[in-house]
Formats: sequence, C-alpha cells, structure tokens
Amino acid sequence: MRSDAEYSPVGEGLGMRDFWLYVWLRRAAVIAAHVTGLGLTLTISLLSRPGTSLFSWHPVCMSVAYCLCMTEGILLFSTEGSPFCFKSRKGKIRLHWFCQALILIATGTGVGFMVASKNVSQLPHLVSWHSLLGICTLAATGLQVACGICMMFPKLLRLSSSPPRLKLYHATCGLVAYLLATVTVMSAMFSDWFQATVRGVAWWAFLLLPLFPALVVMNQITNAYLPRKKITI
Repeated sequence: MRSDAEYSPVGEGLGMRDFWLYVWLRRAAVIAAHVTGLGLTLTISLLSRPGTSLFSWHPVCMSVAYCLCMTEGILLFSTEGSPFCFKSRKGKIRLHWFCQALILIATGTGVGFMVASKNVSQLPHLVSWHSLLGICTLAATGLQVACGICMMFPKLLRLSSSPPRLKLYHATCGLVAYLLATVTVMSAMFSDWFQATVRGVAWWAFLLLPLFPALVVMNQITNAYLPRKKITI
C-alpha cells in the first residue's frame, strides 16, 4: 500500500534535546537580526549627520526604509523571535502593510534628496554601481508591492491566479528586493563618503553586518514557501 505524506525538513533527524537547541538558536538569530537592522539604521543615520546637506538625508531615509522597515516587515511573520508574536494573522498583515507604506514614503523621500543633491552639485546621475543597484532595488520593491496588492484584492482586480500562487509571487519578489537592498547597502560602503567616515576594522564590520539579517530573512522565506518534501510508504 502506498501513501504520500508531506513533512517539513526543518529539524529532521534531531533528538528532543538537539531540537530545542536548534529552536533556541533560530530564535537567537531572529532577535539578532532585529538588533542588527536597528543598529545599522541608527549608526548610518548618525554618521550621515542629517541636516548638514541635502545628501545627508539620503542615507537616513534609505536605511530607515530597507535596514529597518523592510527587515521588520518580513520578520514580524517569524514564529521564533518576532516582537509581534502576540498579534493575530490579520494584525500582522496590517503591520506588514504599514511597514510597506513607510518603505515607499522613506524611499521616495530618500531618492528625492539624492536627485536634488546631484542637481545642485551638477553631478551626473546613475554613474555608479550603487546607483544602478538602487534602481534595481526600487524596481523589485515596486513589483513586490504590486504583487501584494494583487494578493489582497484578487477579486476586485479579476485575477485568474490562485491566492497561494500570488503569495508565492509576493514572497519571491520580497526576497529578491531584500537581497538587492542588502547588496545596495553594502555597495554604499565603498563610496567616498562612507570610507572617509569609517575606516579599518570598523569598515569591514559594517560591510559584513547587512549579510546577517539577509540570511535570516532568506531562511524564513524559503522555509515558508519552498515545496515540502514527500515520502512514499
């Protein structure tokens, strides 16, 4: 007799003691990702000295958008270490949309300050890897938001795709946007502005820090949306 059974590969083959150790390690990783995102946002904001120039607001707005709001908007669905674990699913979705709205507002403001700064200084646009990666990140963010709107209002938009497929599209676009944002933030640390401010071992630490929340986010999304394995008995 044959029967198909789905199971999650997470924790497979672990004893009870090893399983709880695994759970606590995952929880510690999620909490550390929260702290890293907040720490990066605060540090970049302080280093940019907002108000000293038009450009100074660009790193502030973009770090708030991606290091903080996008990180929190994704991790609030985590079961291991979300500060909003007491919220219902609908409550988390509302908070997620609130974070998405903040991302769009902060991103638009940050891009506006950058364009204004370039125009005042009469410098060319889109000539660095950082700016090109930033455009790709903005495009992925817009696609993610569009998928989210389609997922929320499928009947109103008369879409033929099923809700699970729309969720997969939304999660995939979100992961791509977050990874692109991580690479964009890392590329900013090669700029003359950042290297003139941070040097030595501290620079290497800042370069590697964005990778940690990115790994946590990638692990959360892939575990939630990748197809589960099947065994045949």
